[in-house]
Amino acid sequence: MDTQFASNPKILDLISRRKHRAIVVWMASLGYAGAHETDGFVPAAALPFLHGGRSDATDLVMARLWHAVEGGYAINDWDEYQWTSDAHQDRRQKAESASKKANCVRWHGKECGCWKRAA
Repeated sequence: MDTQFASNPKILDLISRRKHRAIVVWMASLGYAGAHETDGFVPAAALPFLHGGRSDATDLVMARLWHAVEGGYAINDWDEYQWTSDAHQDRRQKAESASKKANCVRWHGKECGCWKRAA
């Protein structure tokens, strides 16, 4: 989450219109999309789990924090500020490979190289 989100003009607009609940839904949607690696997609069916409803979604679309898409909503500029699910997958694969190499070297010595065959 951007540490400057509270001064974002879109957030300030929601506050001025007394749409505080929509802000909570937006914040929860960031966590949801990150945890489920949806690349910023929020299914409409997830709204109750984000403590929101259709009116909150409408407020977020009007504020341009979300975009209405088929089946739900897309968080505005997700890919500019968050890693994509492909980037997460690549990072996990690199970490797994590094772990295998480190374990091989630790237990079998530098010359073994069995981690290369396991890849």
